[in-house]
Amino acid sequence: MWDFSTDPEFQAKLDWIDRFLREEVEPLDVLYPSVSVVYDTRHEKSRAILKPLQEKVRQQRLWACHLDPHLGGEGYGQLMLALMNERLGRSLWAPTVFGTAAPDTGNAEILAMFGTPEQKARYLQPLLDGDIVSCFSMTEPQGGADPRVFATTAVQEGDHWVINGEKWYSSNARYAEFILVLAVTDPEAPIQSRMSMFIVPRETPGLEIIRNVPHMGERVEQDEATEGYLRYSNVRVPLDHMLGEVGGGFAVAQARLGGGRIHHAMRTVGQCQRALDMMCERALSRSTQGTLLAEKGTVQAMLADTQIELEQFRLLVLKTAWIIDNSHGDPRKARAHIAMVKVAMAKIYYEIVRRAIHLHGSLGATFETPLAYMWNNVPTMGLADGPTEVHQITVARELLRNYKAAEGMFPSEHLPPKIAAARARYAHILGEQ
Repeated sequence: MWDFSTDPEFQAKLDWIDRFLREEVEPLDVLYPSVSVVYDTRHEKSRAILKPLQEKVRQQRLWACHLDPHLGGEGYGQLMLALMNERLGRSLWAPTVFGTAAPDTGNAEILAMFGTPEQKARYLQPLLDGDIVSCFSMTEPQGGADPRVFATTAVQEGDHWVINGEKWYSSNARYAEFILVLAVTDPEAPIQSRMSMFIVPRETPGLEIIRNVPHMGERVEQDEATEGYLRYSNVRVPLDHMLGEVGGGFAVAQARLGGGRIHHAMRTVGQCQRALDMMCERALSRSTQGTLLAEKGTVQAMLADTQIELEQFRLLVLKTAWIIDNSHGDPRKARAHIAMVKVAMAKIYYEIVRRAIHLHGSLGATFETPLAYMWNNVPTMGLADGPTEVHQITVARELLRNYKAAEGMFPSEHLPPKIAAARARYAHILGEQ
């Protein structure tokens, strides 16, 4: 049980993370502020800085803490990971330095859960060692993330599966050594058993990157685009390259998304805290019309709203992590809260970064502070891991399970019958007065 305090031993680790990020990792953010460099394992200069940093993390026993000890991690629960990720979220490079970068974390988890010993040796171990990166290929251009309209298929031919179709927004495909692809293996089956998950080595014939699509903030002229638009043309993979069972792809995919959304949310807390830190410093440093910004009522209101909203969101994320830790492996127990976190995350991030930019004036609109980089992420925050609206539906459905329709024409809180019932209940007293 988390009681708003942290075990002193683990707090010492969190304090070390704070110092390490500030002194050694954030300088790497300044040197290489591009996601394309973060995932490019062939970028020699950044790797020359990165590898010693990763070794320091290993020495502190903080490497890949989302995984169990037998896989090289510490087996931390979601609550401890949330407290860690709050700090890692402040830095672009920190997840890679600590072996917790997406989508590699989720891919590692499902390889650990569903992979065969051979699959783990060939694909999981190099991923855990930080020597390679991977890609998760699910979204499709014609239907986004809706699995009901997925058209990429996998058909068994002899001792191979043959994959055909197109996938959209397959992050870091250009740098990945292998790709996990979700494909339809039985189009007539119910949605839960219609698809299967496959491991596709990057060099497999027929796997084509149609183009690398830049998202906001990535420069086309600098070749920074990281979102792969992929075509699978008779891509043949051996039968033993299926991850999990035939028809089990939906379950495999869901197994990686819940925890990932919590990590993503807590890293967002870290980003928002950094923006708030900048707002407070700015308010105490800048004067206009004879007074500090911090003395102006509108600025005070901005700071107060930001602090309140961020604290509310942080507590929601921590409670969700606590629920996951106490769900005993049943994902249904945390479903509503995971969706709540996803919905709130996009709104909180938008509001806080917008206020921070506004408070910094013209400087906030430039790339001379981290705020412009944060603002580039605002539109995708409501789309990553599924559109916000999909999660709103989940929240509403889970909420309505706890209620039933009113009996009769009027609602149960209709006052006339309640007044009559109250008078009848206390008639022996009311009649005496």
